[in-house]
Amino acid sequence: MALTFYTNPMSRGRIVRWMLEEVAEPYETVLVDWAGKPPALLEVNPLGKVPTIVHDGAVVSEAAAICAYLAEALPQAGLAPTAAERARYLRWMFFTAGPLEAAMVDKVLGVTVPPEREGMVGYATFAKAVDALEAAVSESDYIAGDRFTAADVYVGSAVGWFTQFGLLDQRPAFAAYLERVEARPALARARAIDDALIPAT
Repeated sequence: MALTFYTNPMSRGRIVRWMLEEVAEPYETVLVDWAGKPPALLEVNPLGKVPTIVHDGAVVSEAAAICAYLAEALPQAGLAPTAAERARYLRWMFFTAGPLEAAMVDKVLGVTVPPEREGMVGYATFAKAVDALEAAVSESDYIAGDRFTAADVYVGSAVGWFTQFGLLDQRPAFAAYLERVEARPALARARAIDDALIPAT
């Protein structure tokens, strides 16, 4: 198996690093400098965006897609959903990647959706999006049920970042969920690797 990971430690690549440490398969890291994208990255992803992986010739970009792909491509890690978990797994991973992230970006940019236009945006209102996330992480220990899956890598990363940057309220449900997902040894390994790489970028 050949797995190449294009990343920068100050990017969403940190999500994929965590996922790679969870699946525990060998991979090659290619550090991407913002000032000059390597030709090999531009060849597989003309946008030059990170994270991007190449796994046995298959190219996958977008952090949520990479997490979902790796869970299925490497099932021995046990991070793909069961049939009973699949609906919540897909729903909340892609809610977080789509409507929730859009709500957070609009919040940072100072964009307020007029009430008569709420139907045009995937998150309706910022408050409704945050309330939906709170309900999701309160329903069970993990986002898809009673066990950790790849969806928790993505959702957990987002909850951590949005909390760190003050975009999410300090609600008990978010704190309890973060405590569970951040106890993963793979996350500690991933953070140590990326933190050590920051001076090189």
